[in-house]
Amino acid sequence: MRNGILALSASAALLLAGCGSNKPTLHIFTWTDYIDPELVERFEQENGCRVVIDVFDTNEAMLAKIQAGAKGYDILFPTSYMVAKLGRDGYLEKIDHSRISTLGNIDPDYVKSSLDPSMTYGIPYMVTYTGIAYRDDRLVGDKAPAHSWSVLENRPDLAGRITILGDMREAMGAALKYNGHSLNTTNAAELAEARDTLIRWKKNIAKFETEQYKTGVAGGEFLLVHGYSGDIGQVQLDPDGNVAPDRNHVQFFLPEEGFSLSCDEMVIPVDAPDKDLAYKFIEFVHLPDVAAQNMQYTVYWCPNVPAKEILAEEAPDMVANETIFPTPETLARGEVIDDLGDALALYNKMWDEVLAAGR
Repeated sequence: MRNGILALSASAALLLAGCGSNKPTLHIFTWTDYIDPELVERFEQENGCRVVIDVFDTNEAMLAKIQAGAKGYDILFPTSYMVAKLGRDGYLEKIDHSRISTLGNIDPDYVKSSLDPSMTYGIPYMVTYTGIAYRDDRLVGDKAPAHSWSVLENRPDLAGRITILGDMREAMGAALKYNGHSLNTTNAAELAEARDTLIRWKKNIAKFETEQYKTGVAGGEFLLVHGYSGDIGQVQLDPDGNVAPDRNHVQFFLPEEGFSLSCDEMVIPVDAPDKDLAYKFIEFVHLPDVAAQNMQYTVYWCPNVPAKEILAEEAPDMVANETIFPTPETLARGEVIDDLGDALALYNKMWDEVLAAGR
């Protein structure tokens, strides 16, 4: 989710923290290109500290690193379903709400619909929806795609010009929705059906892709891609949140069968070296002007009410863009990705079989 402007390898990041500076250092583990660098600089200046950012490309890759014993991070940015697992497995500190004065800015309607309305382990950062983007200057007339997951299977004319997210929950979720099932099902037969669907879809795709698909569709290398709303919003809008004339041939839809809805949260590991700085950062992120600026940079929705009011004045094209802010009727077709518990092993097995299958 989300070109690693600030990316450093974990080892390099942690090594640099101990060299050449006596300033306190905040270590963040997050998705690529997921916070405005200007805001990072502002936080450093206001708090007399350094911020070091390491990145991951899937929740499962982040989990594997934490389970392998990676230490030194002060804040992680997992998706809600992964927050639930990390909390259950004892990796996270329970959030002390009294240390975050900006919590009142968070949209109460979002909180009520979230996986953890009490925000026990995580504070919402950005909400995303997953759908399909395509080039409407290349796919016109009778070649325009149906607003259905079926386009991943029924368009052999686009073979090699399609990508699917290389994220297990997103890819399996798309296939499950296409087949009329919950994307959180633990039914073995339904998961096997989704596996077989994904294997059929592989015949048309160029690859499973999580990072470069947005530049691919923007440049015309790919004509139809499975992707995150914010990534596609970045293609559609310029840095000020306005429609970019040279990019207005990229369209986005949320399939009629349903789609995944998720929120990345800010969490604090139990062994975080600088919890005070972590709380200050979480508080900072939900300042209205900070959240508004960060939304314009990431083109994801931060559920911060006063920040959206600022955007309505500063970037009306962004607020009107349904890729970023879908209508309530559209959102009603979404399903939140939830924690799978012990069923995660079955998902992993099915996904491994998809990846191993030939075309």
